[in-house]
Amino acid sequence: MQKIKKNWEITHNWELIFIPLGIIGLLACGYFIAVLILPTTFEDITYEYAFMAITTLVLAFIFYVFTMWLFKKLRTRWDVTYRWELIAIFIVFAITGSLSARLSGPFIEFIGLTKESTSAWIFWPLRILIIFPIYQIVLVGMGWVFGQHAFFWEFEKKMLSRFGINLS
Repeated sequence: MQKIKKNWEITHNWELIFIPLGIIGLLACGYFIAVLILPTTFEDITYEYAFMAITTLVLAFIFYVFTMWLFKKLRTRWDVTYRWELIAIFIVFAITGSLSARLSGPFIEFIGLTKESTSAWIFWPLRILIIFPIYQIVLVGMGWVFGQHAFFWEFEKKMLSRFGINLS
């Protein structure tokens, strides 16, 4: 256990939660892509399960290698102290993107726009415009939940300053 704590630069036991969350995230990504590429030609369900398990593990390993490469690149760029913080930041970005897209659907229906009643040329740009402020709010909120509020508040200010909105 001490070797794991040292390798991931974990100083408090509660920080250990990010390691299984990261593994679950890698396996989930591998599984979702494996489902998409699953051939429908299997006659025996056993082969289908074996294909899914092997493909999920291979893809999760590929994602792990890519993530470790990203850790090296982003740690200095984002000025992050501990490796476990990068896992927390990646989890926050994943949750925020998905949650913002999910929340924009009911909101756009609430204001009376649907795919069926509105031209796609109007519907999708409006949906993207609605996702943007939802994303900003959810990003800072999720950052706070995962103990990375300071990072995401600075990230938010930097992002908004690029749009000409200065919060400093």
